[in-house]
Amino acid sequence: MAKTQLGARVDTEIAELARKRAADRGMSVGDYLAQLVVDDVSGLRAKAMDAAQRFLSEHQALFDEAEHGTRRDGQAA
Repeated sequence: MAKTQLGARVDTEIAELARKRAADRGMSVGDYLAQLVVDDVSGLRAKAMDAAQRFLSEHQALFDEAEHGTRRDGQAA
């Protein structure tokens, strides 16, 4: 597939996050950004976000307990 060069201006922090995340995945920044677009267009990102939201909704009490150091029965963890 032919490649086209794009240019975009982003905050320095965003650029650094993109570089780090791409490196974590063993990808170039261009390939990483391309994968994000493909995931978004295919609906994969939305499905993952929905699944994460369902998980948090179902298990929020456990996260609250861990954050506040209490158990469900009100006792200290």
